[in-house]
Amino acid sequence: MCSAMLSDAESQVGTGFEAMASGDWCGARDVFAAILDGAEVPEARLGLANACYWLGDLPGMMQSLERAYAAARRRPDPVLAAAAALSLVGYHKQFVGNLAAARGWLARATRIVETEAPDLRGELLGATAFVTDDPVESERLAREALTIGQAGGNADLELLAMTAVGGALVQQGRIAEGMALLDEAMAAALGGECGDQLTVAHASCMTMLVCSSHFDIERATQWLQAMERFIDRYGCPFLYAECRTHYGRVLFENGDWDTAERFLTEAISMSQGTTPASHALASGTLAELRLAQGRIEDAAHVLEGLEGRAEAVVAAATLHLVRNQPSEAATILRRRTDAVGSNRLDVAAVIELLGRAEIALGAGEAAAERARALVKLGAANDCHLITAHGRRLLGQALAAAGAPEARGHLEAALTAFVQAGIPYRAAQTRLSLAELLRQADPAVAAAEARAALAVFEDLGAGRGADAAAALLRTLGVKAARSGPRNIGRLTQREQEVLGLLGEGLSNPEIAERLFISRKTVEHHVARVLAKLGLRGRAEAAAFAARMSS
Repeated sequence: MCSAMLSDAESQVGTGFEAMASGDWCGARDVFAAILDGAEVPEARLGLANACYWLGDLPGMMQSLERAYAAARRRPDPVLAAAAALSLVGYHKQFVGNLAAARGWLARATRIVETEAPDLRGELLGATAFVTDDPVESERLAREALTIGQAGGNADLELLAMTAVGGALVQQGRIAEGMALLDEAMAAALGGECGDQLTVAHASCMTMLVCSSHFDIERATQWLQAMERFIDRYGCPFLYAECRTHYGRVLFENGDWDTAERFLTEAISMSQGTTPASHALASGTLAELRLAQGRIEDAAHVLEGLEGRAEAVVAAATLHLVRNQPSEAATILRRRTDAVGSNRLDVAAVIELLGRAEIALGAGEAAAERARALVKLGAANDCHLITAHGRRLLGQALAAAGAPEARGHLEAALTAFVQAGIPYRAAQTRLSLAELLRQADPAVAAAEARAALAVFEDLGAGRGADAAAALLRTLGVKAARSGPRNIGRLTQREQEVLGLLGEGLSNPEIAERLFISRKTVEHHVARVLAKLGLRGRAEAAAFAARMSS
């Protein structure tokens, strides 16, 4: 190809990157694809890979990165080649779960950076920290990258390195220190300090992963609220299978079960046959959701083939408890705590569930001791929800023994769950409180059971709703199941869209009013209809009118 034609093609790359800056991923993809139809331009390949990421075309992203690397080596352009290789390091580990390929690309990137592209040393350190298993070494590497980013005024490198340091600190048990860095990185990234939207994506994914695995659902929820404007403009950044799973967990805890199911199902599909750990984690989380919905056989089907997987042990044990098999549940839970110890935050759910199994087996004292240890673990690490789960277990263990202080622990747990906005756990705790009080104070027991039933019905939590209704009937209260009134909960943005539907606005008019794309409006409208069980815009408008009257 003549130099004039190549120069013209390269000049079009800027148009593609302008589209990316505005969040027009389809437009950017089309521009880059048109360029590449006529010339192999490495910058266009990198741009196409970025657009594919945000459009969820992960195979297309990987292929584009590999071809960008090859084109950059032919040019030659060592900086661009090293950048493509470093991206492939992270994506092979995170998307594909292929550590051999990740390490191979890291070795290739190291050779290029050390001999031809020293300006990318900070990025190389960050990639090395990402694939390092030792959290202490990962912290050291990431801190060195952070220093380079700060000294060179490279905000993207600085924030990505800060995120890596935060994650490494949490892995070491330095929770407060690590979370403070993650909070800072998220604030700066969402505040516009970075030049690449992928920085926001990587920071938010790490934050969601850490929060979910350590029961800090309240912090994760607050960051999701802060990210709403970014998501409206650029789309959802949670595209790794593992990241989608942790996002699904937070949505599950928050009561947005419809969206949680979608993300968990997608994560299962993405990880099938590629990343066994991510697949087991996503499947186990979906099985927990199915059990909460009362879909016991569906949960069992999801868990098939995952026997012995640590990532699915909570779901498997819960299934045993639902089937009145506490001994089987306790066996697999003890096996997990024996393997990793009971002083880690990421096994808090295992400890609480083991306590429940022990209560069912008549070992209430052992359950109470586990509960006290869980409360201590949460307090030591400033994890309020772990403390709440511990106090709930303690209340249940003491209730089984007839101890009067059981109520105080259940009340404290309930307050924590309500304040954190965790409706399902709050409703479960209300039901435990109602069961405790049905003899001593039937009026309060009935009130708590009614409140629990309302939340269970709202969420579509079949098992909980059946139990609450049955308890109310024993108290002499008529409590026929009415079915879910509101599948999940509307976000603030979805409430705004519902209100505008009530005004009779079209999708383009809503997009203009809210300063978001038409595609984003279509997404919000679909979620509103699904959550409210409505069949179309007319029903949504009527529903909105009733709500405002």
